[in-house]
Amino acid sequence: MGIFNGLFGSGEKEPKAPKPEIPWQRLTDVSQLTKIIKDSKAKPVAIYKHSTTCGISRMVLRQIESTYDIDANQMDIYYLDLKAYREVSNEVAVRFQVIHQSPQMIVIKNGTAVYSDSHGGVNIPTLHQFL
Repeated sequence: MGIFNGLFGSGEKEPKAPKPEIPWQRLTDVSQLTKIIKDSKAKPVAIYKHSTTCGISRMVLRQIESTYDIDANQMDIYYLDLKAYREVSNEVAVRFQVIHQSPQMIVIKNGTAVYSDSHGGVNIPTLHQFL
């Protein structure tokens, strides 16, 4: 059986290290934008705008969840369900002067949007540039 274990594995897999949970903060109210602006003066803030009815949004969210490796002390990250909180989504576009897209990642530093991208452009390695 030794040869087969070498070819096909022994069936025993090394345990995977647990993935750190993303420290999502839910963005559900326009009043939170004031806090985001204030907090972005101390560390960057990312807002992920997600459509719960869009397959691309679902795919991008899974990609974010599988690769997220940023410590909560380095960046705050918000999750915005734009279907449930359309008013908040619209205000994000106005306040930070970004065109509404979905899925979309926006990075706020010193009260200003310094980055915005959507669809395939949403990825965690890009967020590292703003830490």
